[in-house]
Amino acid sequence: MPEHDDAIVMPDPEGEGQGIGKVEGTYDETSIQVLEGLEAVRKRPGMYVGDNGKKGLHHMFKEVLDNSVDEALAGFCDQIKVILHPDHSVTITDNGRGIPVGMHEKMGVSALQVVMTVLHAGGKFGGENSSYKASGGLHGVGVSCVNALSEWCEVEVRREGKIWFQRYERGLPIDPVATTGKTTETGTLTRWKADGTVMTETRYDVHIFKTRLRELAYLNPKVTFDFIDEEEPENSETFHYSKGIPQLVEDINSSKLGLHPVIFFKRIRENYEIEVALQYHDGYNETVLAFSNNIHQPDGGTHVSGFKMALTRVINAYGRKMNLLKEKDTNFSSDDVADGLTSVISLRLENPSYNSQDKVKLVTPEVQGIVNSLVGDGLSTYLEENPRLGKLIVEKAQTAQRAREAARKAAESVRRSNAMDTFGLPGKLTDCRSRDATKCELFLVEGDSAGGSAKSARDRETQAILPLRGKILNVERARIDKALDNEEIKSLIAALGVGIDLDLGRRSDDDEENGKKRESSFDIDKLRYHKIVIMTDADVDGEHIRTLLLTFFYRYMKPLIVKGYVYLAQPPLFVIREGNSIRHYAADEEERDAIVKTLKRKNFNITRFKGLGEMSAEELEETTMTPDKRRLVRVNYDPEFELEVEEMFSTLMGDKVEPRRNFIEKHARQAMNVDWHY
Repeated sequence: MPEHDDAIVMPDPEGEGQGIGKVEGTYDETSIQVLEGLEAVRKRPGMYVGDNGKKGLHHMFKEVLDNSVDEALAGFCDQIKVILHPDHSVTITDNGRGIPVGMHEKMGVSALQVVMTVLHAGGKFGGENSSYKASGGLHGVGVSCVNALSEWCEVEVRREGKIWFQRYERGLPIDPVATTGKTTETGTLTRWKADGTVMTETRYDVHIFKTRLRELAYLNPKVTFDFIDEEEPENSETFHYSKGIPQLVEDINSSKLGLHPVIFFKRIRENYEIEVALQYHDGYNETVLAFSNNIHQPDGGTHVSGFKMALTRVINAYGRKMNLLKEKDTNFSSDDVADGLTSVISLRLENPSYNSQDKVKLVTPEVQGIVNSLVGDGLSTYLEENPRLGKLIVEKAQTAQRAREAARKAAESVRRSNAMDTFGLPGKLTDCRSRDATKCELFLVEGDSAGGSAKSARDRETQAILPLRGKILNVERARIDKALDNEEIKSLIAALGVGIDLDLGRRSDDDEENGKKRESSFDIDKLRYHKIVIMTDADVDGEHIRTLLLTFFYRYMKPLIVKGYVYLAQPPLFVIREGNSIRHYAADEEERDAIVKTLKRKNFNITRFKGLGEMSAEELEETTMTPDKRRLVRVNYDPEFELEVEEMFSTLMGDKVEPRRNFIEKHARQAMNVDWHY
């Protein structure tokens, strides 16, 4: 049998079928199973919350939180509190209207019990009797799924002057809904503990909680969000941003130089309400954060495409009208007008459609035209009232247009450069024999000395070596047409074979122009190595080179990071030698000391590597390059933290010194030393 996963299907010798044989047993009416109530959720949690691990666990949190936020959207809530308890249960409280508790005519039990135990039950299905004109919860499966996947769940409702309570265990009510006291307040409190028998992960990530609460606080400026961590109180924080999404744009651009005050406008048409905040800065990268009904769409969608169409159309029209674009000038592309733009789009609508349950992309078709029209109206009005700002934006787009064309020519010259050998690869690349990209690895090695050792240590069949001399250009501070003058960057582009993403990863389906999709100069299908390993010294310079490379990959080859092709090598800091033949390697002081305690012989010596160049080919092979012995860390990208990633690159690699200094001062205590830790 082959070693890979593809199975060979052989004909059945009896001619009665194919494959591994028939399934024994009877297939009749008794074979048909009906999963009643919430049993289906417990049987297949991945269908309802994404998976039964970390993603699903936090999706449960978001489903309950979204119910409270929907009360805020409806105008009935301005306080939401989240408490993480030491037993890993979570409480979410709001001061909204409270879940209805009266008898449900059809189900014959309290409406609260229906909401908590029946799939597709809720007040968010639209229609004349809908209690919500816009909501994040769509299918009525959210809180009932959380209940089903919880060891226990308790709900306390304050409404109609009374406190109502019901407890559930694994989705089933223990007792009917009952009153436990009187109150003058309204709202809902939900506390649940994830069931470890169906969820493989039950410990929450505080960082995910705070990221979501911070995001919601920008989108809902009238609401205060409190987070309380009872186990580690120092993690507790309150989120409230009275200025709303303009403040979010300001905060994203805090480490850049904004070229003008944040532009903000709001437009309403029928059942659609859109808020847009945008600001151009002195950088070259575009940041678009898109939300619908308070939910972030990292993959964009029809609201993003409508926004970009309007932006391109309005700026071109304004440039022509003000005679800033001459008759002979070419119209700006969407890339030109997006250069150095930070924008936030918040759309509220009835009955949105998404590409999946996790709602990462809005696909409601009519949204594109409506957003195009509303944004076009808002932006046109703003530019007419602020002609100096309009001129500034047109001039920035003109600069971007010229630079982009220069960059395309420079990128093309990389392919045709005389510095490349007859096979079209940079001369200093030591390539591997295999042409199967899934098995091939490219090591980006700091310095010629280490590069020489790596060449001797490599597996010639699957491992290629590209030595890097010095530091590549910081692309966060320089346009890509300037960066393409850097020999190391040109060699890197040529070696990988995918070209360069001059469109900064912008999706063609979000950015159609005149009915034609953009032709990208980046093609990930041409990638020559499915492992790209950054291998630098474990010192400050090595860290800097690594960060410069990651900045370049993130800005101009982002799909390599998104798809998990980029890795960091983890060479050891210490070698402990016993006699002449036995070697032990340690990643840090702690591991070194632990190894020393196990040694029975006294004649050993410890060497601290000052860099890769000090390691012999044999040592490099044993510790950093042989697959079954080395330590590699894959660089992962989670779109949920897109905002934080953007802020991190801007802060650490941007022009402004003050934000970087503030970051270092804030996190200085966390840096024990400058060496790597595993």
